[in-house]
Amino acid sequence: MLANIAFYLPIIVLALLFLSAAIKILREYERGVIFTLGRFSGVSGPGLILLVPFVQQMVKVDLRVIVLDVPSQDVISRDNVSVRVNAVIYFRVIDPERATIQVADFMQATSELAQTTLRSVLGKHELDEMLAERDKLNNDIQELLDAQTDAWGIKVANVEIKHVDINESMIRAIARQAEAERERRAKIINAEGEEQAAAKLLEAAEILARQPEAMQLRYLSTLNVIAGEKSSTIVFPFPIEMGEWLKQTVEKSTKKAKE
Repeated sequence: MLANIAFYLPIIVLALLFLSAAIKILREYERGVIFTLGRFSGVSGPGLILLVPFVQQMVKVDLRVIVLDVPSQDVISRDNVSVRVNAVIYFRVIDPERATIQVADFMQATSELAQTTLRSVLGKHELDEMLAERDKLNNDIQELLDAQTDAWGIKVANVEIKHVDINESMIRAIARQAEAERERRAKIINAEGEEQAAAKLLEAAEILARQPEAMQLRYLSTLNVIAGEKSSTIVFPFPIEMGEWLKQTVEKSTKKAKE
């Protein structure tokens, strides 16, 4: 009995090894790139895959979205400001055949390409654009990466710039610039207000000049306001008609004196 077991045991082990090498199960998000005697023979999966042991080999490829953290890169902006920028990339394999055959390690290749593309794109922009136009820069980087990784069967879905780090001296300079900009806007708004007020005063003066009686009404309105402020001093306006009468009287007296 023991002799029979010892005789069949190697056969059982070989059968199990044969089955483990021949039967593969792939999940829904996995695909298998099959090579027969070293030659590409197709893409299989998901589900049960049967291989010919020692003749066929399979390379599994994950089709899920991969999140790749791009290390911080030293970038010199177009206005010669040194910054450190890092980003995150979302991509996935859309062609398992090309991702396996065309590139040795698509993860490493995509990471290196992302670093160089990040430095190249950001180096063409000024610091203000890096801080204010991240959406545009993200789209530019994504389009360049997607175009270059297409040959590897990779689809870059999104790129997000995470941090733009600048040194303390540049932060202080930016703060001073922002403060100066706020002061400039305040002065412009104040000047525009003065201009509008002057225009309205001129318009009011022209209206009052056409109707002298309106000036008297304005005087009375002003007296009413002064009286309501509980002031101890009340200023009475000098009538315009009285001024005209005095002016004419003086002119007549001067004319007679000369005659």
